[in-house]
Amino acid sequence: MKQKIALIVALLFLGVTGVSVANPAGKAGYHLHLKFTNIKDSTIFLVHYYGKGLPTIYKRDSARIDKSGKAEFNSDDAEFVGGIYMMLLSDHKTNFEFMLNSGDDFTITATLPDTTQKGEPVKLKFKNSEENERFQKYVDFLKDYGAGQQKLLKELGEAKNAADTAEVRKKGTAQSKELTAYRKNYIKQYPGSLLASIFSALETPEVPEGDHFLEDGKTKDSTFAYRYYKAHYWDGFDFQDERLIHTPILDAKLDEYFTKWVLPWPDSVEHEADVLLHKAKGTKDIFKYTLWWITRNVENSKVMGMDEAFVYIVENYYMKGDAFWLTNEELGKYLDRAQKIAPNVIGNKAPEVKVPNIFTKTDVSMSDLKANYTLLVFYSPSCGHCQHELPLLDSVYEAVLKGKGVKIMTVATEGEEKAITDFLTKHKLDTKWINCWDPEHVGDWRGKYDVYSTPTIYLMDKDKIIRGKRLDHSNIGSVIDMSERKAKEKAKEKEKIKK
Repeated sequence: MKQKIALIVALLFLGVTGVSVANPAGKAGYHLHLKFTNIKDSTIFLVHYYGKGLPTIYKRDSARIDKSGKAEFNSDDAEFVGGIYMMLLSDHKTNFEFMLNSGDDFTITATLPDTTQKGEPVKLKFKNSEENERFQKYVDFLKDYGAGQQKLLKELGEAKNAADTAEVRKKGTAQSKELTAYRKNYIKQYPGSLLASIFSALETPEVPEGDHFLEDGKTKDSTFAYRYYKAHYWDGFDFQDERLIHTPILDAKLDEYFTKWVLPWPDSVEHEADVLLHKAKGTKDIFKYTLWWITRNVENSKVMGMDEAFVYIVENYYMKGDAFWLTNEELGKYLDRAQKIAPNVIGNKAPEVKVPNIFTKTDVSMSDLKANYTLLVFYSPSCGHCQHELPLLDSVYEAVLKGKGVKIMTVATEGEEKAITDFLTKHKLDTKWINCWDPEHVGDWRGKYDVYSTPTIYLMDKDKIIRGKRLDHSNIGSVIDMSERKAKEKAKEKEKIKK
């Protein structure tokens, strides 16, 4: 499992101290009674996680530790659901974690470590929390487990040959199975408890051992492990248990899933988004966080064409009122961004660009250009990046692109006529490319192609279908090769269907 998720387990070593049962009496909120044995006259904060782990925590409440070392936290909030919570002292460093459910009412007695004892945890005792006693046993188990892991690491370092290494790994596998068995047994014994829900959420799929074959029964299925793991990745995570939003689990799992297990293609991401958001439908915060995370992920993706997924998410969720937490102004920004991107999504027909040639002053229509591929380049002669990129693009054009039947049409986004023509002449681009400008701003190219920085380069095929966007000299050739490869594969598939 990815290290980020593995680190969540460490939370259970960091003084996570109280586990309370679910809300059997139908009470709401929480009632926490604190007794500090060696601190008084100070402020303490009740804080919590929201989707991700430290250092991202959020303040919920605060209280004053009186002269006798006592403090109270009381809430009758009917919407409180619980999760992993933390008591944070006024130094904003000293803290201890515990688990909290709606309706909990228990006492915590805490003794802070001596300032000279670095790394020592806060000593805690609980009253009226039966599950906490079981949890303490688990903490003890984890301590032994951690010591065992350290011992195995030492043995691994001292291994003299492959046989020694294999033996150490065998021991490690056995220890891991003990930990897994402990958690599974806990889930069976105490279903519905917060800790059981956390253990379930942390489970990773166990791929069935042995050989697996394709439908013919003879050919080994080399993708079985991947497909099985991906299909069962979310089995243990209960998207309807809102308590899990107040743990660091969801963010880590989303990150691992979309980074390692989901193909970085818009249609794959869109499908997975629909699946997960359907699982979270009806919840408040888990749905909110999942939609927010996926939106941010596709919006900030460096993968070409992923903006298609952003438009899909906005059209199918934001425009349908699912982003309930946004103000009208905030929602408008998403809608405006999607509206700008939608016309130039890869695979769509390229919007028309009709602007004057800067040298001949005659109108040039991009849709009328006859070429295997058309590069549409938006630039500014005063842009430092453009001054660097366009000569490099010309080198690639001469070496590779011209031979592939590529024509280049440039549109100067700003600058005086002389500055533009001087730039083009200096770099000997005046006669080999089709160079345009739009001094009267008659073409809506800025909106159609979402030109908010320069240079911005689009690639269209012979039918003026967008095949690449926001390219540079280094990747245009590979995008053309990939486009041609896909076209050949589609042609083969059509031939198979005909036969």
